[in-house]
Amino acid sequence: MNISFAFKNFEPSEHLKKYARRRVEKLERFFGKSSGLEVSLVLVVDKFRHRCEVTITGEGLHSNASEQSNDMYAAIDLVADKVESQIKRQVSRVKEHRRKTGKADIDVFTWNPDAQAGEDAPLYGTDRFARKPMHVDEAIMQLDSIGSEFFVFFNAENNRVNVVYRRRAGGYALIDPVL
Repeated sequence: MNISFAFKNFEPSEHLKKYARRRVEKLERFFGKSSGLEVSLVLVVDKFRHRCEVTITGEGLHSNASEQSNDMYAAIDLVADKVESQIKRQVSRVKEHRRKTGKADIDVFTWNPDAQAGEDAPLYGTDRFARKPMHVDEAIMQLDSIGSEFFVFFNAENNRVNVVYRRRAGGYALIDPVL
């Protein structure tokens, strides 16, 4: 996290820089130590009003906040709390979006391969399965338990729909379509 300071209408003190840096670095818990975030702090004094403005950019994030108070330390605290709530809100939106997309059902259709090209091929059946992520070895166990020739599943390792099937020569094979 790279933090830059700008001071307007007053002389910067090392204690104030250290305090602001400590408050902003607490936001690293949301991103990790190796994040490439750019943080810009602008501290302004206008007569009796102390204002702190923060801009955070990087990793698909752009957040701005500004607060004012009678004390610069209080303004830094207020703006740090505001930025933290913005980041929490954005993280919860992303999690909720992932949760909603993970609940989609996938339809698997079975058709008659012997039907002629021009005629309507009758559908033998439809299977629906919930998109529960599983690993390949778990899918092979499911394939053995249902006694089918193939098994469609959502691969937890690559987050794609895969098919595992029995080979005629023995053993299993995996189809992993890359779109």
